[in-house]
Amino acid sequence: MIPSPAAGQGQRVRWYAHGYNRAEFYRLAAAITWLPRALRLRLAGGVGRLVASLMPRERAAVRKTLSVVTGSTGRELDALTARLFSEYAMCFSDLLSTNREPPARLMAHVRSVSGVGHVDRLEGAVVCVTAHVGNWDMAGRLLASASARPTHVVVAVEEAIGLERWVRRDGDGVRFVSRSTPTVALTLMAALRRGEAVAMQGDRALGNSRDVAVTFFGRPAPFPIGPFRLASAARVPIVGAFCTLGSHGRYDMTVCPPLVISPGSEEDTLRQWVGELESLVRERPTQWFNFFNIWNPFEG
Repeated sequence: MIPSPAAGQGQRVRWYAHGYNRAEFYRLAAAITWLPRALRLRLAGGVGRLVASLMPRERAAVRKTLSVVTGSTGRELDALTARLFSEYAMCFSDLLSTNREPPARLMAHVRSVSGVGHVDRLEGAVVCVTAHVGNWDMAGRLLASASARPTHVVVAVEEAIGLERWVRRDGDGVRFVSRSTPTVALTLMAALRRGEAVAMQGDRALGNSRDVAVTFFGRPAPFPIGPFRLASAARVPIVGAFCTLGSHGRYDMTVCPPLVISPGSEEDTLRQWVGELESLVRERPTQWFNFFNIWNPFEG
């Protein structure tokens, strides 16, 4: 287990924050949603490259991660770093606009769907674990639509007041559930017992005893064990799901084969899922949007 320094001192763990995570910037981004999508994505991509120069801390963290993931150096590494910020801005632009469309219209923005049959063949409940890769919100909505299961998406509370209405929207079979709600575990267990789906992020450590060290690109990194303990307790399979944006402006949806958790094998299953994540990040390194040191997320 890897507790953070803050957790070890009995303090509340806090992620980094920056001045751009404010409602006025969300309103500014939403103001261009009326533009044709192709033009909007090009504009967002350009803004993303500009913002990278205004966020030296995050840019340094991204550059370090990309150097480990790709082995790139020099100008090639600089280009990959700029591209990651650009692609993040494009996915963020879709979060405020395209993602709000009905499921039938969302499919018009999808180029390929791989592995959805894994979920279709499952009977009953399932825990879906995704990551901050590409458009993870769309991944949840597409999976909810494809599986025809009500899907409960577990999210952290937005610390910046006024942001939730921009990034969270119930409906179309998706319901957002705050991780900080005292009865969240009971709510999720009840949903799984009804044969529904629970979707969770699996790539950001919590800074407490629920983190487990897993080798990620050759180095130990903390990952949360919670989704795997939940699936084990409910005796349901774990399914990895990811949605990445291609250069063509359309998304590729990937659903991994189900992972069945036997009693006591939660950590082994977590390592399998991290292996799936590593393979995807290796393939699409500029689509993994974590702007901190994944191997030591609570440093400083």
